[in-house]
Amino acid sequence: MQATTLNLASIIEHHARLAPDKEAIVWNDVRMSFGQLNALSNRVAGALIEMQIGHGDKVALCCPNLPFFPIVYYAIMKTGAAVVPLSILFTPREIAYHLTDSDAKAVFVFEGTDELPLAQTVKAGFDQVESCENLIVMTINPLAASPIEGTQTLTQITENQPETFETFPTAPHDTCAILYTSGTTGQPKGAELTHFNLMSNVTTMYSIHLPVLDFTDGAQKTVLVTLPLFHTTAQTCQMNTNLYGGNRVVLLPRFEPHTTLETMERERVNFWVGVPTMYWALLKYVEENGYDTSAITKNMKVCTSGGAPMPVEVMREFEEVFGMRVLEGYGLSETSPLATFNQFERPSKPGTVGQPIFGVEVKCVDENDREVPPGTRGEVVIRGANVMKGYYKRPEATAEAFKNGWFHSGDIGVMDDEGYLSIVDRKKDMILRGGYNIYPRELEEVMMTHEAVSLVAVIAVPDERLGEEVKAVVVPKPGAELTEENFIEWCRTQFAANKYPRYVEFRAELPIGGTGKILKRALREEG
Repeated sequence: MQATTLNLASIIEHHARLAPDKEAIVWNDVRMSFGQLNALSNRVAGALIEMQIGHGDKVALCCPNLPFFPIVYYAIMKTGAAVVPLSILFTPREIAYHLTDSDAKAVFVFEGTDELPLAQTVKAGFDQVESCENLIVMTINPLAASPIEGTQTLTQITENQPETFETFPTAPHDTCAILYTSGTTGQPKGAELTHFNLMSNVTTMYSIHLPVLDFTDGAQKTVLVTLPLFHTTAQTCQMNTNLYGGNRVVLLPRFEPHTTLETMERERVNFWVGVPTMYWALLKYVEENGYDTSAITKNMKVCTSGGAPMPVEVMREFEEVFGMRVLEGYGLSETSPLATFNQFERPSKPGTVGQPIFGVEVKCVDENDREVPPGTRGEVVIRGANVMKGYYKRPEATAEAFKNGWFHSGDIGVMDDEGYLSIVDRKKDMILRGGYNIYPRELEEVMMTHEAVSLVAVIAVPDERLGEEVKAVVVPKPGAELTEENFIEWCRTQFAANKYPRYVEFRAELPIGGTGKILKRALREEG
């Protein structure tokens, strides 16, 4: 019997056949149709095959919200390889780690800007990895030479490639993407998401929005993407879901309140996803500048928030100013990402992240994995079509995460008697800065390599704008000369811009418990 095949790249191929001239990707003056997106993606896929990269291989992609991202993203999938998105904020050390750990055979990188020299940064990490042999630079000017001597540009590798390509018939359980997440401790781990994982989340997200966006009325809808595409929410809930629905995806490389509002109005945006700090920034800008939101309200149908709990007052004010409902959801990289959502068929409950989505089960359990009664705190565990197949090359971590057949999130939640979930606590050490997860142990392991550091603990401190900020509590080595300014500057060379500490405190010792562990709770309580 012939095996069933499924490839996520079929979502653009379908509309390229059905309506090739319909707009797919919008960025500034670029208006790329489904036919053009598919043809360009096919040419990249052909180039990858010439490099002997295909089914089972891994290919990294480091790019802001530009048309290059979807072109290369789907091209990698077309070959049967898995895409490994990399943060544009990574340092060379972090680039090298991710390329090595994922066994990437190639990496595509945007040329960057003077402020963010991506190509140079990625090249510095690439040079530390012997197994990754191909670096392809994507330049805005197709005739421009690569800014990195000795490397090829996207134009060069595709110039002789045809616009047709026979997509590899991947099986549903084949790995489609590897998204890196640290879990609760240690170095980042690659969550292996299958074509079935991602397609199930895409089709469910699409069906959830049918009642309000009414994709069936024949009119093309528009989503605005301001979250970074290297993040799972932007990839799945915005780009993949809307291209699956034949909609327009408008890209903004950087969130900025004025530009975001202008784009919402100019492109007649119907759907947007943001983290709470973005909602707060939009409200503040509207209030301080008297911005008229009536044209936005006329077209916008729904907004979604995730990444951090939305303050009830911010949600109430946004719904009042913009005249629309804000829906909160919950998920993780390991769950493709959506697991629960405040859905249209039921009233929203502010302060909750809604109910489990189609094909997904969620419950809260005690330390013995027994389900706790409604209203009782417990660890959130999940199973369903959306849950990853495991952590890449980490069988022990995978087994630990899937105790008793459920994925253990590490988050603490409460389920009410109607099945609405509230997240009441997080993985005990994780820092949530502006919607981004930051894992202290990863930072601590690097900080301990500083010649003047004897011991260090990284904790979260409250921040009015970002929710939480990173603080390092450092015990210097005897006689070491170390200042807050020079330690922060050193950290900036080691970590992505969202990770390095903004606060440093020096102490003679750290509080230690009876088992020899640093008492971070005591540090957090002391501020």
